[in-house]
Amino acid sequence: MLKLSKRHIAKTITWRLIGTLDTLIISWIITGKLETGLKIGVTELLTKMILYYAHERIWFLSKKFKSNKRHLIKSFTWRFIGTADTFLLGWLFSGNPLIGLKIGVVEIISKLMLYYLHEKFWYKFDFGLEKRKC
Repeated sequence: MLKLSKRHIAKTITWRLIGTLDTLIISWIITGKLETGLKIGVTELLTKMILYYAHERIWFLSKKFKSNKRHLIKSFTWRFIGTADTFLLGWLFSGNPLIGLKIGVVEIISKLMLYYLHEKFWYKFDFGLEKRKC
């Protein structure tokens, strides 16, 4: 079990680095304020790592779906959770729900592509797996 947790922790860290950089840049462009982009990015380091780790554990325990279908469905479930978090943080730090909505909508596209590529990358490695199950 410890090995599996190491894999999920490693995936959480690599994804969060990619995701935070993407959100920071999108937030900065939409608000025109680097400070707001940084606030959203730094806060989501914590919120999204917790949410992502929980998402990984739930999907690991799920025995449904095979490889490509699983990656696709997992990408969409994570994006829903991630976008809701980004929308709320964008609203909180900008004071404007429309800003939060704009950031969330733009990142739906960027994050779906980045997350799918991240999943495909990690699927090639057995780090933290005793035996691949799917």
